[in-house]
Amino acid sequence: MFHALTARHGKKTAWAVWTVLPELTEGLLLLSSAPRDIPNDAMCIIERFVILLYDRTSKCTDIDTARRKLFARKNDVQLIPPTKAALEEHVKRAVYQGGHVWGQILLPAPELPPPTNWGWSMTGGHYTPYWTRLPEAAHSCIELVSCKCQKGCVRRCKCKKAALQCTALCCVKGTAHDDESTTYMYSWQC
Repeated sequence: MFHALTARHGKKTAWAVWTVLPELTEGLLLLSSAPRDIPNDAMCIIERFVILLYDRTSKCTDIDTARRKLFARKNDVQLIPPTKAALEEHVKRAVYQGGHVWGQILLPAPELPPPTNWGWSMTGGHYTPYWTRLPEAAHSCIELVSCKCQKGCVRRCKCKKAALQCTALCCVKGTAHDDESTTYMYSWQC
């Protein structure tokens, strides 16, 4: 389970975090027994483990809170943990691999549940990872589009292509964006 769960992370780092989070052992043992679903207490332990993988000094127990705090400090999405929704799907895939598949490796006829119940989806006759139940940030946070036009919007303006009005993120000079006396309110969808 440890190997399946820590894919894409250095094993030395993950092992070091495991040594300071001994309750992870119980969670991994539970998940490696091929459960029918992922118990909430095991998920909470894994969530804390992943938070510590990204920030060993964090006191957070909620991964989405840890994401916000790390992003505010580092301002790089590559250096923050996954969302809780994405982590849940990853844990499902790890349980399927480590508990169901590897746990039955010596059986002549293993009985495996459908992968679609464990973080996979069927696309074009092939299984692909189901990454998250959340919408893509590009679609749900469209207001983060900004044009950077210098002298007013042109035909190739990102805002116009997205059928949006310019926002406070745009750099349009000579327009209302430059007016410091005016406060603009925007509806944020995220």
